[in-house]
Amino acid sequence: MASGAQRRIKSISYAKYGYLFILPFFLVYFFFQLWPLINTFILSFKDFTGENSVGLANYKALFKGVGTEPMNFSDGSTFKIADRTARVVHENFLSAFKNTVILWIGNFIPQIALSLSLAVWFTDAQLKIPGKGFFKIVMYLPNIITAASVAVLFLQLCGEADNVPGSLNLLLNKMGIVSQDAASGKYDTIKFITGEWQSRGVVMFIQTWMWFGNTMIMLMSGIQGINPSLFEAASIDGATSGQVFRKITFPLLSPIMAYTLVTSMIGGLQMFDIPYLYHKDPNHTSENLKTVAVYIYEYFYDQTDPKLGFAGTASVLLFLVTLILGCIAFYLTRDKDAIAKKKQRKKIAKQNKRESKQFGGFTI
Repeated sequence: MASGAQRRIKSISYAKYGYLFILPFFLVYFFFQLWPLINTFILSFKDFTGENSVGLANYKALFKGVGTEPMNFSDGSTFKIADRTARVVHENFLSAFKNTVILWIGNFIPQIALSLSLAVWFTDAQLKIPGKGFFKIVMYLPNIITAASVAVLFLQLCGEADNVPGSLNLLLNKMGIVSQDAASGKYDTIKFITGEWQSRGVVMFIQTWMWFGNTMIMLMSGIQGINPSLFEAASIDGATSGQVFRKITFPLLSPIMAYTLVTSMIGGLQMFDIPYLYHKDPNHTSENLKTVAVYIYEYFYDQTDPKLGFAGTASVLLFLVTLILGCIAFYLTRDKDAIAKKKQRKKIAKQNKRESKQFGGFTI
C-alpha cells in the first residue's frame, strides 16, 4: 500500500509549469507586436501630431481624397485637412500600393517557379547530382546578405552615368546594345536606376535572387516529407516525371505552397529595404519604387512636417489588406478532401445521435 508521501507526489500536476516556458513568447509578442499594433490603430484616429482625436478624417482623406472642416481643440490647436492635401495623400497612397503589388508579383512568380523547379530537381532520386549540399548553400547565401550591402552592390553594377557607367551598361556596350558617342566618349546608358520599369525590374530581380534559396529549402523539405513509396509505385507503373509532378508532388506539396504564398504576400506588402535604398538621391526615394511601407516611413519621419495620423492610417489599411489577402489565400489553398471527410464524420455523428434518441438513448 502506498504511503501518504507517495500519494501526494503522484497527485502533483506539472502541467501548469508548461505555461512558464511559453510565458516569454507571450511577453515578447505583447510588447513588440500586439501593443504597437493597438497603438497604431489609436494613432490612425489622431491628428498630425498624434495628440488630438479627429475621428475618421484620416481615413476619408486616404480612401476618398476628401478634406475636412477646421477642428478646434481644448489646447488651442486647430486641425484641418485641405481638399488639395487630401487628394495628394490619396493619390500617393494609391501609387504606393500599385508599386507594392507590381514589385511583389514581379518577384514572386519567377521566385516560386525557380524554387519549385530546383526543389524538384534536387530531390529527384533518379538524378545523381554531385555536390547537392554545395549548391544548396550557394543558393541560400544571398538570403543572409544585408539589404544595404545588396543595394550598394547593385547601384554600382547598374550605374547609369554617361561618362562612367556601371558594369552592366559596360557589358551591354560590349554586346552592341548600349552605344557610345565616338566624339565625346559618352555612353547612351540604360536607366537601370531612374527608369520606371528598368528600376522595378532590377528590384524584382534582387528580391528574387535574395529569397529564392529560402523558398527552395522549404519546398525541398516538403517534397522530402512525401511518402517515398508513392514515387516508387509511380515509377513501377511507368509514370513520367511530368505525371509524377502533376499527380503526386504538386498536390501533396499544396500546404507548403500555401504557407509560401501567404508569407511571401505578407513580406511583399511590407517590402521596404531594397526599394528605399535603391536610388541615387540620398534625400529622395524613387517614385517608381515607393511602396506602402516607404510611404508610411516618409510620412512618419518627415523632418519638416510629420503626419503621424496619415502614417497610422496607412499602417492600419496595410494590415487589413494583408489580413484579407491572407484569409483568401488560406481559403483557396485549403485541404478540400480533409474538409469533406470532417463534414462526413459530423453527418454520421448527427445521424447516430438521432438514431440513439429514437431507441431510447441506446445505440444499435
